[in-house]
Amino acid sequence: MLHPRFAHRGMVVSSHHLAAQAGLRVLQGGGNAVEAMVAAAAAISVVYPHMNGIGGDGFWLIDAPGWDQPKAIMGVGRAAQAATREWYTGQRVDAIPGRGPLAANTVAGTISGWDAALRMAADWGEPLPLARLLEDAAYYARDGIPVTAAHCTDVIGKADQMDGVPGWHDLFMAGGDPRPGDRLKQPAMAETLETLGRDGLDSFYRGPLAERIAADLAAVGSPVSADDMANHQAMETAPLSVATSAGILYNTPPPTQGLVSLIILALYDRMRADAADSFDHVHRLVEATKQAFLVRDQHLTDPDYMDRPAADWLGNGPLSEMTSAINPAVALPWPQPMNPGDTVWLGAVDQAGRSVSFIHSIYWEFGSGVVLPGTGIQWQNRGSSFSLDPGALNALLPGRLPFHTNNPALARLPDGRVMLYGTMGGDGQPQTQSAVFSRYAMHGGDLQAAITAPRWLLGRRWGEEATALRLEGRMDPAVIQSLTNAGHEIDLLGDFDSLLGHAGAIVRHADGRLEGATDPRADGTVAAY
Repeated sequence: MLHPRFAHRGMVVSSHHLAAQAGLRVLQGGGNAVEAMVAAAAAISVVYPHMNGIGGDGFWLIDAPGWDQPKAIMGVGRAAQAATREWYTGQRVDAIPGRGPLAANTVAGTISGWDAALRMAADWGEPLPLARLLEDAAYYARDGIPVTAAHCTDVIGKADQMDGVPGWHDLFMAGGDPRPGDRLKQPAMAETLETLGRDGLDSFYRGPLAERIAADLAAVGSPVSADDMANHQAMETAPLSVATSAGILYNTPPPTQGLVSLIILALYDRMRADAADSFDHVHRLVEATKQAFLVRDQHLTDPDYMDRPAADWLGNGPLSEMTSAINPAVALPWPQPMNPGDTVWLGAVDQAGRSVSFIHSIYWEFGSGVVLPGTGIQWQNRGSSFSLDPGALNALLPGRLPFHTNNPALARLPDGRVMLYGTMGGDGQPQTQSAVFSRYAMHGGDLQAAITAPRWLLGRRWGEEATALRLEGRMDPAVIQSLTNAGHEIDLLGDFDSLLGHAGAIVRHADGRLEGATDPRADGTVAAY
């Protein structure tokens, strides 16, 4: 049985243990929570390459004692100027592919997010050298990492999809099918990280490194150009928030689905069950998820193209209407169209109580699959979520922000606790967030148990046709039967199924005590001192 971990001076939680340790080393060396997060994010980009990388997008929620509210950083890249419907028609495709250079059609924004976060934290004391923050990641890239079982499963399972995709087989299958513990070296990535450490993070977008990246993209056939890279900036903004009886909940605004996570928990707060993991608990959260997904699938996109501000749906009127639409005993007929994804969540808190909830992604496992030959960067396929239908909600337009399932969460609880939490898992992200937060903060459960307990997933992941309510096999049989009786179509999964996400959480108590928990479904740890 896993238990929460406690400490006082600093804590980092990650879905890979080497990334958490990289962040902890920075805290122990005098760094702050943002610096620790950059180190952990860089490391996990190397040691968990099937789930994330520096060729993707990233999102931050940062909080500090004395701030009126947390701050959000959106490291999200726009569609290339050349990425038009006419351009894709010229490529003889009628939809944006999920893999290959035509899927690599947006700027990678995560490095700009690191840069913006470090600037935000600049007045917290003498900064550590950037090269020190990237040191562990560069070492693992050059020396090699022992690959995980999940990595091997994904490499072998996705290999057929990567036929003809530039660079993928050369990096991930050079020695044939990988086995857990095999050493994966990424020398080109090591050189890129060392260049960033020497020349600064802005060099990813402007300067000699950016020119090499743009040349690589052009060589493989991506529409992303040097001008697209040079014109990119991360966005600093206020988070979305909603007040509940369990505290004020924060998440990232569009183009992420942070609104979905907030709606689910705000609705559940209005119809809270008597006990966690009962039929009422699971059913009401699933039905709240359906209401939130209906809002998402009709309205959420690049905020410049939305018909009303996202915060409108967090008002009393819309929340009351959605609550009234939920039958506490009967499931709403489903499915609706769903969105896919894979990613990683990381959290960090330093001795001064400064907190970071962070998430970054290359979208599907391995993103577009394209590995740039000169820099070793694996580019995201986030722009494959655009539609070539000009009437679609997320219609492709040059310079448009793609819709993101990513959303890091943070909550300020009434007794002074601050809770950071999140997970990978595409559509499963807000559902897992609702399970973890409701179990811990609304029902008073143990933090580790809130993550370990059986979870559920409404709908499908990318490439799958199933749209049932998926439950881990450990769930109480009586609850499963009650859900079936209520009209939910049920599919049972394994007892600990990674399909249900890789969650993590850190709670900073009012007395300064830190409490952390990690997911037994992943390869992570709580690193603390």
